[in-house]
Amino acid sequence: MPLLELAGVTAGYGHRKVLHQVDLEVDEAEIVAILGANGAGKTTTLRAISGVIQRAGRIAFQGRSLLGLGPADAARLGIAHVPEGRGTMGQLTVEENLLLGAYVRSDGGVRSELERVFEYFPVLRERRRQMAATLSGGEQQMLAIGRAVMARPRLVLLDEPSLGLAPMVMAAIFELIATISRDLRTAVLLVEQNAVAALDISHRAYVLEAGRVAISGASSELKAHEGVRRSYLGY
Repeated sequence: MPLLELAGVTAGYGHRKVLHQVDLEVDEAEIVAILGANGAGKTTTLRAISGVIQRAGRIAFQGRSLLGLGPADAARLGIAHVPEGRGTMGQLTVEENLLLGAYVRSDGGVRSELERVFEYFPVLRERRRQMAATLSGGEQQMLAIGRAVMARPRLVLLDEPSLGLAPMVMAAIFELIATISRDLRTAVLLVEQNAVAALDISHRAYVLEAGRVAISGASSELKAHEGVRRSYLGY
């Protein structure tokens, strides 16, 4: 049984349907990328999983249907959603943002988890008393990912983590995503415009076109796929 399964999923906003019969799977501790042009339905797929928009079809997490459940329910089941634009609370400190990420936890491991996040992102330890709004773009992205880690999720939905970042900062973020997934055995469903970076760290990938899965397969295979190379990899 896959950790996450989408089968025949349709989703959209009001009467406007964006996804059309999408099938997708993510296994335990796997990084899966979703590629596609603007408007292809990448962000909508993540929103459909976390329950912030209308959806139909089968969406199951650990065999349990997510239909009828909202974002808070998904979070309690072990799904953390890092939206495009990071979604940090600018009026709170770095540490307060991180602790907010652990609101679904009832165990006593929150403080040890905080230390783990600081080990992954030492700059956040340095900035722990600083307001989140004053962080650089790269630091805010680290904070958003760190906040997701605080929940100890089984699955992280990660939307455009490289958005607005300098190449060196982006490379560091992607390396940390791979490290966290490997260390904590956390699955990641990654939406990313930078197809090269996404395919470099993912195990498998799906290419969406107009709300449908056009191509899917191992990331190594998609790197060699002529259509993917021309449309998304630039060579």
